[in-house]
Amino acid sequence: MPVQTEFVLGTVCSVNLFEKGSSKIYAEIFSRLHELDSILSANTDTSNLAAINAGAGIKPIKAAPETLIVLKEALLYSQKTDGLFDPTVGSLVKTWNIGTDYAAVPSPEKINKALSLIDYRKVIINDEEGTVFLTLKGMKLDLGAVAKGYAADEVIRIIAKHGIQRAIVDLGGNVYAYGDKAPGTDWTIGIRDPETQQGNAIISIKVKNKSVVTSGIYERFFEENGKKYHHILNTKTGYPEDNELMSVSIITSVSILADALSTSTFLLGTEKGLSLIEKTSNTEAIFIDKNKKIRVSSGLKDKIQILDESYILSDE
Repeated sequence: MPVQTEFVLGTVCSVNLFEKGSSKIYAEIFSRLHELDSILSANTDTSNLAAINAGAGIKPIKAAPETLIVLKEALLYSQKTDGLFDPTVGSLVKTWNIGTDYAAVPSPEKINKALSLIDYRKVIINDEEGTVFLTLKGMKLDLGAVAKGYAADEVIRIIAKHGIQRAIVDLGGNVYAYGDKAPGTDWTIGIRDPETQQGNAIISIKVKNKSVVTSGIYERFFEENGKKYHHILNTKTGYPEDNELMSVSIITSVSILADALSTSTFLLGTEKGLSLIEKTSNTEAIFIDKNKKIRVSSGLKDKIQILDESYILSDE
């Protein structure tokens, strides 16, 4: 069966199982993706995440096992980034509404109110009871920066269970290249131009059994009074992160890790971001800045191909 595509997790998701694709396996995969969406979505009133948010400041709420896994991963990177990456960013996300028809620059008062509700240290997880309690009334979790990564790992788990030898999973730009493209041949994945909406590839990289996840200023944004506002929000300032970066791509074998790191390192900036990557085993990164300079982690030296000569590889 050819590649299967559905709209789920708030984006277009496609899975290609090539010659091993069957309607039964595709149905199992997309059923799991819809199930995860119903648990982890921040944009519906019926998800497990919505129930936890509704209980903020009131009482602990029973969490789905998937919620606990994803939330704990997010909180780990909150600690590693001193709260720059924070899953309690939900109130700020709703204040900006980027990616919806209602996106607009909020008033300073609204931003300050949202900022007062962001603090990952006020998330109480009770493993014995299987509950999550947000201690501040009005606090909201948003797991959008890690949920697709977890979902991609779940798709790969199903694929491996069925003994499928090769597959490409693309959950709205969160790509997992599984197995060999052909015997002894790696997949070629393109990293898109963060300056353009067309997204022509400016870098190519060979991978096998790896997730490639990019966070960039081109993904979701709106314009107001001639200024662009993208969706990667700084939890200290309340505004879209305005540093030297246009995009960060993470390459590693666990997609939830790639997802968490792509946002975390973007918020940290190139130097601190590279430092975090170098401390993370079996993980590489590509940083592209506004001066069209490309920086890569040590394991990618001589392993990327630059396809656009207006971009240059730099050591500093």
